[in-house]
Amino acid sequence: MTSARLAVDIGGTFTDFALDIGGRTFSRKVLTTAAEPEKGVLAGIGVILADATLEPADLGLIIHGTTLATNAIIERKGARTALLVTRGFRDSIEMAYEHRFEQYDIFMDKPAPLVPRKLRLAVPERIDASGRIIEPLDEQTLAGLVPVLRAERVTSVALGYLHSYVNPAHELRSRDILRELAPDIAVTMSSEVCPEMREYERWSTACANAYVQPVMDRYLKLLEDTLAGRGFSCPIYLITSAGGLTTVEIARRFPIRLVESGPAGGAILASHIAQQRGHDHIVSFDMGGTTAKICLIDDGQPHFSRSFEVAREYRFLKGSGIPIRVPVIEMVEIGAGGGSIAAVDNLARIQVGPASAGSEPGPACYGRGGRDCTVTDANLLLGRLQPDRFAGGKMRLDPEAASAAAVRSIGEALNLDVTGAALGVSEVVEENMANAARVHAVERGRVLSNRVMIAFGGAAPIHAARLAEKLDIATVIVPAGAGVGSAFGFLLAPIAYEVVRTRFGRLDATLDVAALNALRTGMRSEAEAVVRLGAPTAELTEGWTANMRYRGQGHEVTVRIPPGEMDASSAAELERLFVADYEQQFGRCIPNLDTEVLSWSLRLATVGDPIVPCPATPAQHLVEPAAHVEVVDPGSGRFEAVALYNRGDLAPGATIAGPALIVEDETTTMVTRRFSARIDALGSIVLTRT
Repeated sequence: MTSARLAVDIGGTFTDFALDIGGRTFSRKVLTTAAEPEKGVLAGIGVILADATLEPADLGLIIHGTTLATNAIIERKGARTALLVTRGFRDSIEMAYEHRFEQYDIFMDKPAPLVPRKLRLAVPERIDASGRIIEPLDEQTLAGLVPVLRAERVTSVALGYLHSYVNPAHELRSRDILRELAPDIAVTMSSEVCPEMREYERWSTACANAYVQPVMDRYLKLLEDTLAGRGFSCPIYLITSAGGLTTVEIARRFPIRLVESGPAGGAILASHIAQQRGHDHIVSFDMGGTTAKICLIDDGQPHFSRSFEVAREYRFLKGSGIPIRVPVIEMVEIGAGGGSIAAVDNLARIQVGPASAGSEPGPACYGRGGRDCTVTDANLLLGRLQPDRFAGGKMRLDPEAASAAAVRSIGEALNLDVTGAALGVSEVVEENMANAARVHAVERGRVLSNRVMIAFGGAAPIHAARLAEKLDIATVIVPAGAGVGSAFGFLLAPIAYEVVRTRFGRLDATLDVAALNALRTGMRSEAEAVVRLGAPTAELTEGWTANMRYRGQGHEVTVRIPPGEMDASSAAELERLFVADYEQQFGRCIPNLDTEVLSWSLRLATVGDPIVPCPATPAQHLVEPAAHVEVVDPGSGRFEAVALYNRGDLAPGATIAGPALIVEDETTTMVTRRFSARIDALGSIVLTRT
């Protein structure tokens, strides 16, 4: 076994591979095999090992990220799931927040729960908010529900009892009874997957975990067994939505923590690059085949959240999806990728996404039966993609199929020629991404113009310069291996685990610091037990946050607080930190209001290798292009001759004036007229506004 480490990232269109052998790297992309994703994974592993002349036994570690859990929820292809809930509360999961996320649309439909009403079964039991048992668990009634589960062909059960986050005794006993009477049915406890107050979010998270758990359990077991059968003896880790590594065992129990695993890898890569170069304020831009992700990074670290929504159905509007409360790197994700489908709506407007052509059939230019015009088709028609250079020449694109799709989807409806239709698609998708970035920044009290953009993913470098122009960003970094950036981010991820507990307290003299110190110690022990499964002797670092609010408010601000023991001065320090964060996000504080804490979170992670600063860039030197190609200028809408460079031919210090194209196997970087490009000491393309 060598030091070789392999990262695998399953996306909606491509599955990405990144291999590191003591600093020597290899990368590959293969089309995702949606029906049987393990086939694409195994095929890609075979190809990249052949590139590096390695055998299966030579690998020391495999890190895996996947969209399977997300896709199962979006496509409603999870397990047949039941929810056992406290009597009288079976409809809470459907009542949700009891408000309309789009109040002016009389035809608005709320997202259907993952568990239909007939499979939400009431159980007599009751625990109050302090953890006191008011009504004992009716074990006879619970046992009587097992034949109902059998008759309904249920394969997974979520347990959602009121206030179980304080006292999980009834959920624990229910789990034991179900395991005894129906050992083949998977059981998820809401008190284990999301031990926090607010039953709707807790039960929604438990239902989502139960819904995808059999799917992910089968997939991970099949992948493990198949790899072992082919001679792979190295450990396998999964990347979580919070950017940490976890064991296959934990991933099989809590697959909901993997929902945003791919985008998390990209945020880790951007954070690493920011620290290498000493940039304090970053916006990462990750655009793949299906979605675009935008993440703000400050002081070398992304922002973390405890909640997000998956499967938004109503124009990606907040509230139209399924709420999930698990640790996650905070970012905005929209349906804008290379495979996003373009069409004309009833108001004669070009709309791009959220639907995607994926890998099957894929964009029209792939020649796999796709007929819809996509962003990739538009980029090909604009000259930004070269038909004989896509994927290193291994996959020739079909301009005629792309042209026919653009005319059929856009041109005929708007009386546009092929170039006008393609340019319209490109401009719309870029403005969609720019608007998403603006809203994301404003909601968090941040600005974008003082940030450096880091662009990666198969499609991001094509659009990064134009997006930077729209956002008034002066510098864009396209790292080496940008086309599989998230996979390279996996290789930088620590082994980590996060624990959260609800514990109410006011920031005054009544704050029980002794109880909080005991709580923190217990949370650390729980997290360490998980982390040590993969890192028995590694040095660990601790992150400690609190969800705080002004008394009377309905939502909280997550505040980073110093780890370690609390004392009599802690209440004042916590309030100071809260006020600073509150002012940052909302522009003001509220005087004369008490502050309170609802929950506490502890993240334990292994300490990585020290980050080596990027060396100074060598002296500038001009390089000759490999060719000249015709590319549409977005300003004039006309074709013009543009220099084309092969990225592999560019040494550090090479300087290129825009407009130009820089081509590599997994992506293409477009340097617009307003930017110049320079290769830095680490091989990254640094675009600077001129």
